[in-house]
Amino acid sequence: MSLENFEQLKLQNQLCFPLYAAAKEVVRKYKPYLDELDLTYTQYITMMVLWEKEQCNVKELGSMLFLDSGTLTPLLKKLESKGYITRCRCKEDERNLIIQITEKGEALKEKAAHIPENMACKWVNLDKEEIKITYHSLYKLLSQVQE
Repeated sequence: MSLENFEQLKLQNQLCFPLYAAAKEVVRKYKPYLDELDLTYTQYITMMVLWEKEQCNVKELGSMLFLDSGTLTPLLKKLESKGYITRCRCKEDERNLIIQITEKGEALKEKAAHIPENMACKWVNLDKEEIKITYHSLYKLLSQVQE
């Protein structure tokens, strides 16, 4: 049986493939900047949340980053071992683990401040409207696949 009868199986007809490939390539472009900070991309986006919020619980962090606790736990342990965060149990409810940025983690923000601008240079063929549309479309897709 020829693939012509299975158009749905052609790679070119899959929305998931360009999303996967684009995500992989974007993370690859971040790597040189993140290597300077000794961070992985996932550690970087975790720090971005903490630079904004200063502290949050693991459940909230996982929800914001679309990560489960099995992924977050080793990541947070690594960030803690680097001195960027602390993890402690909530006094009111010990089931909640609170993540808080340290002074060292806060200082890392200065070193990371150039990364978004450097990455923006990578999208020179996209105008601001295309970037805005892509951003909103991706978040719309994320909300759909979460359900």
